[in-house]
Amino acid sequence: MITPEALAERHIPFSSLRYTTEAFVDYCIPECTPKYNYALIGPGVSQNPKQPVNLREPHGFQVGAVSMPHGKTNPAHMHFTCEVFICVRGTWRVRWGFNPEDLHAEIGEGDIVSVPTWIYRGFTNVGVDDGFMFTALGGDHTGGVLWGPTTLAAAAERGVRLTEDYRIVDASRGDTLQPHEKLLQPMAPEEIAALRRWSPAEMAGRIVRHADLTWSTHGLLDSALPGCGAQLAPVIGLGISQDRNALAPVANAHGLSIEWLRIPPGGQVSRHRLREKQVLIAKAGELDVGVETTEGIRTHRLSGSATSWDSFALPADVWRTLRNTGTEEARALVLTTGDHRKRIEWDAGVVESAARQDLAIDANGYVAPKRFVERAQR
Repeated sequence: MITPEALAERHIPFSSLRYTTEAFVDYCIPECTPKYNYALIGPGVSQNPKQPVNLREPHGFQVGAVSMPHGKTNPAHMHFTCEVFICVRGTWRVRWGFNPEDLHAEIGEGDIVSVPTWIYRGFTNVGVDDGFMFTALGGDHTGGVLWGPTTLAAAAERGVRLTEDYRIVDASRGDTLQPHEKLLQPMAPEEIAALRRWSPAEMAGRIVRHADLTWSTHGLLDSALPGCGAQLAPVIGLGISQDRNALAPVANAHGLSIEWLRIPPGGQVSRHRLREKQVLIAKAGELDVGVETTEGIRTHRLSGSATSWDSFALPADVWRTLRNTGTEEARALVLTTGDHRKRIEWDAGVVESAARQDLAIDANGYVAPKRFVERAQR
């Protein structure tokens, strides 16, 4: 069991987020600044050792966020593990590849895009000044960020350079290159040309529009029970859904799964636990997360609104409940570590209540009519 004090450290109210505008080498480029970079969960990928992080504990993936004024750009860069952009406010133009092709797509509130590894990507805020995106990166160690040659050249023109060890050297602050240090060398044009080209049609298959979500009314064993009513919509990977017909639109390995969860007013996800670590990000409404600690149940309230989104990092192997205590539907993102299917352990009382409704979990971990499950096991 976890202590109440340790649990409290995993509650990340939106008001507690801290940013830096100098996370990466592009901070000196006029069209790229100001850019507000946040690191919520995991070691992070910032090139600024002073980047504030809410919870550094490894989770198998990392959660960050970014906000920029209208018209500002995050320039071309590359990651070696998955990068997922989750738009919660505004409109963003996500670009991939290099010119002369204009490869881009726009995402709006609730949309999620998974950018493949080993391609360059960037994004521009084409919406409101306080547009906001959460980001997820696969792995505890992502390999860092590889910047495009034009970005490194533009920064160097302004006296800011990046070493092979990803140390930023800013001449305006009196920084100097040490004798043992070498500057980071970007990819050569022929190396960039050899990278895979993702067509607009291929990338469209990696964008999950909120308007196109497929919600399951029986994604959890207790979904149909009185006072429950939670629904799940898969987005990426194999998550916690117990609906055998629920398939994520983006299925390749990311190191984590992502699903949307919605709970009606007065509804809940009953007492259960998982072997995996999990992160909840409240998008709308109020969600009470009750966790059993060494000193009894402790409840933390997550709120989501038009401009504020609380997060919570649930540890593995703790019993928890999720309750909508508000008057409107509660909606949250569920990020769970691992590429495997996750198996929920339900409280015995939940299993008994489901059985009275002729519901059970079959041998493959999915909700099914209990009468058939039992018949097959005779």
